[in-house]
Amino acid sequence: MRVSDILRSKGAGDVVTVPPSAQVSDAVGLLSEKRIGTVVVSGDGVVPAGILSERDIVRELGKRGTGSLGDSVSDLMTAKVITCAPSDPISDVLSQMTEGRFRHMPVMDSGEMVGLVSLGDVVKAQLRELAAEKDALTDMIMGHA
Repeated sequence: MRVSDILRSKGAGDVVTVPPSAQVSDAVGLLSEKRIGTVVVSGDGVVPAGILSERDIVRELGKRGTGSLGDSVSDLMTAKVITCAPSDPISDVLSQMTEGRFRHMPVMDSGEMVGLVSLGDVVKAQLRELAAEKDALTDMIMGHA
């Protein structure tokens, strides 16, 4: 199974982005409104400049308090964004997320962001794939195939 399979199963949906100059409080509002765990920081909505997650915000709130909500997202974002391609195997993406301890990865195709996959998306896809394999093996054993 590939990242493109996850994007297809998720259906159409734009990646939620904010410009680097947006205030953290604006990003918090988007996270809450959209019920999501991260926003991609991008000046043009096509190329990620960074990623800002709930964890980034909570960490800064813990250090500095609510004053950090007035900062620009570029001050808190993770600037080194790990991306994947639609053709990447989901097992590779899962490994990268697990080793890097992050939960969201922009999907890039020909230099443009075409989606965002979460750790939950990847695990769900892996579970679907395992269930299909189990069913196929059960059918073979039972003589249905």
